[in-house]
Amino acid sequence: MTPDRIIRRLALWWLLGAFAFSPSAFGKLTIEITEGAGSGIPIAAVPFKWTGSGSPPEDIGAIVSADLYRSGRFDLLPASDFLSRPSEASEVRYKDWRLIKAEALVVGRLTMTGPDQFDVSFELLDVYREKVKTGLKFSVKRSQLRQVAHQISDRIFYEMTGIEGAFNTRIAYVTMQQQDKDRIYQLMVADSDGHDPQEILKTTNLPVLSPSWSPNGQWLAYVSFSDDRSGANIWLQDIASGQRRRIARIDGSASAPAWSPDGRSLALTVSASGNTDIYIMQVATGELRRITKDPAIDTEPAWAPDGRELVFTSDRGGRPQIYRAKADGTGVERLTREGKENAGASYDPTGKRLVLVTNQGSGAGYQIGVFYLESGRTDVLTDGTLDESPTFSSNGTMILYATKMGREGVLAAVSADGRVRQLLKLHDGDVREPAWSVSR
Repeated sequence: MTPDRIIRRLALWWLLGAFAFSPSAFGKLTIEITEGAGSGIPIAAVPFKWTGSGSPPEDIGAIVSADLYRSGRFDLLPASDFLSRPSEASEVRYKDWRLIKAEALVVGRLTMTGPDQFDVSFELLDVYREKVKTGLKFSVKRSQLRQVAHQISDRIFYEMTGIEGAFNTRIAYVTMQQQDKDRIYQLMVADSDGHDPQEILKTTNLPVLSPSWSPNGQWLAYVSFSDDRSGANIWLQDIASGQRRRIARIDGSASAPAWSPDGRSLALTVSASGNTDIYIMQVATGELRRITKDPAIDTEPAWAPDGRELVFTSDRGGRPQIYRAKADGTGVERLTREGKENAGASYDPTGKRLVLVTNQGSGAGYQIGVFYLESGRTDVLTDGTLDESPTFSSNGTMILYATKMGREGVLAAVSADGRVRQLLKLHDGDVREPAWSVSR
């Protein structure tokens, strides 16, 4: 049986078969803000002062501004409103910033100190209290400047919200390129804003599915094939070295891997002997333990943050809905009651919410929703018709997912409160199967 036919069999319902890759050419992801917030914290980020020859190698201030705006928690004031452009706290005239109603101000400097060596400094100021809230200084190489900018954004986010930032993280995704009669699949890793894409794996006519980050950000688990006659299996790949190995050797097919919070186990879906259930595999030994034992289709497992429970999708009630079970397989209960279908759920870092794909039954198709475990309420955040594969950022403030623009597959993101939306577009290409890392 060819890999494509196996994938179609694994596409148990609409969710895994909703999209088809279209011919594409690999390119760079760029972000387009499609809907803003308007009620976040008013903040001004002054362009960083550049001291060096030629143009600055990176626009640190612009990267920080884009990060903060994408979070949905801040309203970035336009630079055209600025009455002055300080680069450190001693140069700040606070009345200039109160006049444009800024509550916080970011200033900084980028200085070339030697060949491929730069100093980056920043300060976050409270405009109304007229004091410095925090500041940092870095000495780095050019290749590290974007990462430093994301670290600055993380620090600002924490100081202003009390929540750890998630800008200095990475995303994984899958692309497909049609070359003559062949399909070229690529597993990619990029910064959280789509920059610096790196190819992790490239296959020909062997689909790649369901990338899943290890908690330490070192490994990716994903679904692929040994050859065009093998079943779908779980592979593990070291991001830094590129070394990979097949860890699931199953008489049948394995799919939908999900790392446990301690990084020792993978929950996965196993289709064998005419049934599809949830299993847990020990990464070190390959030992398998069956969790669900129901004639229905059970798939798409995801761990609770404390590692004690799992959620999964099942049609044991007639249509796909979200169920929960303890990690030993006991205590199975249905969670979602609203909507015609719900699938593909995973937890936020607090364990109080699930992000999922929902069909509310109104004919609008499938959107991304947030399900609140305590109340049972589902808030629909997107307005697409075929949205899929949602994944929370490590701090639970943003959700990355796959969708369609015409015939083109793209990634999109929405703030967890639905106020900010954005597209991550692959130039001249298709992209899907996103996964957001917990750490870098």
